[in-house]
Amino acid sequence: MMHTTLRMPARRLLSTALVSCLMLAAAPNVMAQSANASLRGQVADAQAGSEVTATNVATGTVRRGTVRADGSYSLMGLDPGTYNVVANGQTQKVTVTVASTATLNFAGAASSTPGSTAATNLDTVNVVAPTLLQEVRTSEVGKTVSLQQIQTTPQVSRNFLEFADAVPGMIFTRDAKGNTSLRSGATNADGTNVYIDGVGQKSYVKGGGVAGQSGSAGNPFPQLAIGEYKVISGNYKAEYGQVSSAAVTAATKSGTNEFKGEAFYRYTNDSMRAMTPAERQPGKSKEDSAEKEYGFALGGPILQDKAHFFVTYEAKRFDLPVTIAPHGSVTGLANQLPAQAQAGLGPASQPFQQDLIFAKIDVEPTDNDRLEFTIQDRDETQQEFADQTAPMHGKETKNTDRRYALRWNHSGERYYNELMVTHEDSFNNPKPLSLGNGYNYTGTDGSEDRPIVSIGGASAFASQVKGQKGWSIEDNLTLDGIEWAGDHTIKMGAKYKQIDLYASDAAQINPQFYYNVGSSAFPADIPYKAQFTKPITGVSGVQSEVRSKVKQIGLFIQDDWQVNDHLQLNLGLRWDYEKNPSYLDFVTPPEVVNALFSQDPRAVAGQTYADSLAKGGLDVNDYISNGHNRKAFKDAWQPRLGFSYDINADEKHVIHGGAGRSYDRDLFDYLQLEVTKLALPQPTVYFRNPATGNCLRGQNPCYTWDPNLLNGIGNLQSLIGATSNDGLELDLLNNKLKAPYADQFSLGMSNQIGDWLTDVTVARTLTYDGFAFTMGNRYPTGQFFDDPRLCGGTEAGLSQAWSCNVPGFGTLIIGQQGIETRSTQVLLSAQKPYSKESGWGTSIAYTWTNATHNRNIDEHYSFDRGTIGEYPFIKSNGAPRHRLVVTGSYDGFWGITFGGKLTLATPTAVNDWYGVPQANGYDLPTPAAATPGGNGKFLFGGKIFGFRSVDLQATKTFKMPGDTEMYARIDIINVFNFDNFSNYNYYKNGKLTASYNETGDIIGTPRQVKAEVGFRF
Repeated sequence: MMHTTLRMPARRLLSTALVSCLMLAAAPNVMAQSANASLRGQVADAQAGSEVTATNVATGTVRRGTVRADGSYSLMGLDPGTYNVVANGQTQKVTVTVASTATLNFAGAASSTPGSTAATNLDTVNVVAPTLLQEVRTSEVGKTVSLQQIQTTPQVSRNFLEFADAVPGMIFTRDAKGNTSLRSGATNADGTNVYIDGVGQKSYVKGGGVAGQSGSAGNPFPQLAIGEYKVISGNYKAEYGQVSSAAVTAATKSGTNEFKGEAFYRYTNDSMRAMTPAERQPGKSKEDSAEKEYGFALGGPILQDKAHFFVTYEAKRFDLPVTIAPHGSVTGLANQLPAQAQAGLGPASQPFQQDLIFAKIDVEPTDNDRLEFTIQDRDETQQEFADQTAPMHGKETKNTDRRYALRWNHSGERYYNELMVTHEDSFNNPKPLSLGNGYNYTGTDGSEDRPIVSIGGASAFASQVKGQKGWSIEDNLTLDGIEWAGDHTIKMGAKYKQIDLYASDAAQINPQFYYNVGSSAFPADIPYKAQFTKPITGVSGVQSEVRSKVKQIGLFIQDDWQVNDHLQLNLGLRWDYEKNPSYLDFVTPPEVVNALFSQDPRAVAGQTYADSLAKGGLDVNDYISNGHNRKAFKDAWQPRLGFSYDINADEKHVIHGGAGRSYDRDLFDYLQLEVTKLALPQPTVYFRNPATGNCLRGQNPCYTWDPNLLNGIGNLQSLIGATSNDGLELDLLNNKLKAPYADQFSLGMSNQIGDWLTDVTVARTLTYDGFAFTMGNRYPTGQFFDDPRLCGGTEAGLSQAWSCNVPGFGTLIIGQQGIETRSTQVLLSAQKPYSKESGWGTSIAYTWTNATHNRNIDEHYSFDRGTIGEYPFIKSNGAPRHRLVVTGSYDGFWGITFGGKLTLATPTAVNDWYGVPQANGYDLPTPAAATPGGNGKFLFGGKIFGFRSVDLQATKTFKMPGDTEMYARIDIINVFNFDNFSNYNYYKNGKLTASYNETGDIIGTPRQVKAEVGFRF
């Protein structure tokens, strides 16, 4: 019988053994998703069956195991924290961290993981910050974010995910509206998933990855409740599902045997910040702004050593400065706007408020069982306006997220089982801030109408209901100590989830009128087009609201195989399945089918509209559903393979690598449009130029302007006829939609050099089958681009087939897959963990990225080409070529703790289009990428950076009588007041070029001081 527990030469002195045993991360990461930890090792000279106990220092809870015949033991399902471990009459203290495995050997069988780490007490408030040593024997690409880093790194948002961008490959951003997002590599945020105590926070309807984070300035979870978390940017194991970019697994705090509490208040306002670029313009002034954040945490015993409680509340009250500025290519037209429209430009203040609650009760009826019940509640209200949307044209969004989880953990000899039952109720409900007509001013940019500013009431699509509500049950079983050609830790799990997805997409309010500015092609005092909602008539089976009872199944098995002292293999397989009735059971209305197969009025007799599509290679039958010809995707098989090779079997130098596939899902926000858009579409009508009698660029349907059309949406609806469906958009989805997925590959090496931990990894990520809508309209010739006069236009040229509508209806919009990204990254990290003895710690993360894609990562409407397959691969706008993040903390004079963060990034490419001349004399709009020049330098060199920020913080703690203490903290964000612009100017003279719009919005904030006070007991 072989056993491969790693050994080093025996150490007789207990004090020496204590130091060596405080090293983390020797063995496989077997409890990653659930956020728990494992402890294992050897007990020399112990009798088989003798007991090993681990007692949590803070809570008094106990875990028990027994020594096996070969002297090995294992303890699974440990909450992150500090434990007194007793075996063979000896006691040692060890700290285990989130989603990790530690090795602890006794009496001569010394740990194979040399080094030490300071103890951590993840209780309610008081936490002794650990010196974390990264796990090196793993094929995963990622890093742990410690509580010490959370507490000492300057921060702008109090979003605990903000610290993840200190992990190579990760990018956390806060835009000018305060909205935050976390993404990995060159993918968008939709592919991420965050696990809180093993419960996924995935958003199924809206984007952003995490429920509630789509366009939100709020936090997904109270920071006071987070102990520490692990970021895995690639090659995660099979237990991770519904994720295609980065997985974050976080452990929450628990109550302890002592009553402990904490409260804080954090504040900043316009007098504590510099002016934004827009506020520095002539005639402008600083906009009022303020940010208040406050909260408390309280925890303690219900029954000593057996039951505890923990509760926390955090609040945000913001008035955020934003800038309303024209699109970069039409910036110069702002001075030609009417006075009321000009007044909508410039700085503005955007209100936001959020309340977060988290509560936990834990009970340990036996040493082998733990029960936990948790509640989390998020409630926020946010007004949204920025870019070209003036405040009156904005919307107010109610965002709620409520989750409940009941967990039962049971450990036995060589196995550990975790059973979870959860419920979630998460909704995002926007509505316009004002009712009435919307007035949108645009400028001509080639064949495009670029926005300058919008005032009046927001679009009807600002009134929506989007949400998810349902329950799940999940069971994960871990088997440990299985011996065959080495040691195996096998984890397997099954999950069933039933969740209702809700969507309504618009209301019959707020028609939108569009005015052309600065062009001789159309007068500026009458609208050239209008958009409005109109119920469809005479079409069966349509509805403006949809509810889909979705069922999900997830199965996985993972084998972490320690082959010998050097080699570990990570072998996993996952399968996911989802059944979405609103997509599968949808029946294309017969009236729509008849229209598609009717005579194309622009074609020769006998040529149907379907025939015209077929000439262009588009088979309309691929988009017509009879309720039975769509099948749920069943091929989401996901192998996850990895290895690590410890060159000297001492964890000093470890080569690691892996390859894996991971499936995500299509957002319901897109899938539901086939139902809701058909019920309440938004037609577009165009108005004639009185001087020429033609509509702008020959667009149809073309009507004579009547000022009475401004007097109510009913007048516009009657313009096209109460019983007519002309101009009403049809959205149809492909009958063979699959799930989007990513293939990830990595190869790297980790090293421990003195106190420093380093890693260099090359990662390759390929994503496939991203979802997008394209225009289905085709000219009678089958072409997507042709002479618009073929479909009733009046101007010669070359343009998309916008006027070639489905007979009796409007534009055909088809949903299909095909968005792809290709990314190669070099990930470099160096970390000197903080220790009390040295008084300082630092982390350095550098990422080099070379990425391309065939569509903007955040855009799912693609009308520049007929199909996604026709788009060229261009430089991605998902990540800069170079990005450096350095963090550090230092125990300074007078007991002040200093922290700092440096972020530097070269400019990120922008994606747009430019005209390519054709043989017929017209320009073909062609997707392209352009990288603006840098907006500044740092210390030396030229203007090479697109983002620069130096952030500092200082915290002074004052000891009070008893165990009470108070603290005062100052954060200075963007110390040097660097302008990090987010808007661009575009130039298209034979190629696409871009520069930063230096009067537009910025990423992050100008220089800002945040003051915080708090107390702990």
